[in-house]
Amino acid sequence: MDYEFGEQGDQLRSSLRELIAERIPAGFLGAFSEDVEDLAIAQRFCKELAAKGLLTLSWPKEFGGQDGTLWDQTVVREEMWAHHEPRGAQYMGLNWVGPAIMEFGTAHQKATHLPPLAAGERIWCQGFSEPDAGSDLFALSTRAVPDKEGWRIFGQKIWTSYAEMAEYCFLAAKVPDTGEGPHGITIFLLPMERQGIEVRPISSMLGPHHLNECFFDNVWASPDEVLGAVGQGSAIIRRSLAYERVGIARYARCDRLLSLVSHALGDEWDTVPVALRARWNRALIKVRTARLLAYRCVAAQARGEAKTSATMASVARIAVTQCDQEVAETLFQILGHRVLEGAGQGAPFAGAMEDHWRYAQASTVAAGAIEIQRETVARAVLGRAGGTRPSRPR
Repeated sequence: MDYEFGEQGDQLRSSLRELIAERIPAGFLGAFSEDVEDLAIAQRFCKELAAKGLLTLSWPKEFGGQDGTLWDQTVVREEMWAHHEPRGAQYMGLNWVGPAIMEFGTAHQKATHLPPLAAGERIWCQGFSEPDAGSDLFALSTRAVPDKEGWRIFGQKIWTSYAEMAEYCFLAAKVPDTGEGPHGITIFLLPMERQGIEVRPISSMLGPHHLNECFFDNVWASPDEVLGAVGQGSAIIRRSLAYERVGIARYARCDRLLSLVSHALGDEWDTVPVALRARWNRALIKVRTARLLAYRCVAAQARGEAKTSATMASVARIAVTQCDQEVAETLFQILGHRVLEGAGQGAPFAGAMEDHWRYAQASTVAAGAIEIQRETVARAVLGRAGGTRPSRPR
């Protein structure tokens, strides 16, 4: 299959790079740092992308998009991730929260949630993982108890990225057995300001906002806040995860960092041992392979092949997360102590390399542990895809 993006795709990529160069500082390493201005930069950039029709490019026009293709959106996600995701937390709403609401939501839910997402004005967090239910979402203990015409939610979520700043939570909870779906998992679209929700940050080497605990103590939810049918949560989660796992284009940042290392070293590149340069070549091959696997998934999504795209998303995710760590270790060996020295001095490339290494340590756990991805692929290959369990560790 021909994966060339064509003249339109090339022009879109060039336009995005020019816009990033104009609006995003050279040393920008993401929206979630100790410097509050980084988050402000991301929020302004999202709104500018929205104004130019680039934020939700592939969404239908009726929902604030441009009727672009999934390939157009692939160009956007690659350039954003390659440049340390200057959209900040918005990628979650754009990649899969919004599409899930389009597919399963009511007219009221679409009217409430899609316009703010398309305008770059609403941040979401994901309430899936729990202390005893990381990659196995069927083990959820958060429960929603019927209360008159609504629900009362009790439970705890963990590793919840962006929970401190999010306005809404895409929450998975169990309801009493209704016979409508496996294990009664139901999705609620809850405002984070709702009484009974408490957020506690978790310190980590990833920096602020990435990891949080969320507690739900007798939290009210109305019937209008249930996405899809009661008990349909497993199907919604499986569909959403396929978009999420291929929507985070880690390979694009790996490719960019590998291409920049020789420029960063200048004449010193010629002094890098042959064995390390050979490792650099092998890492680049793995990155390009991961990119092609991601493209196969996008192609299946574009054809509407939900089952195939879900399996391919796991295949791509395995390759991408492994090359993420391989690139981090390879470049760390090539740069040596300069990575840590440069990060402290604000050198753009060394800082980006140190930041990438820290993030790469968790890449085989985030968005479904690599062991679960392998199990998903094995079940599909062996003809038991119908038994695949929805999984997401954060």
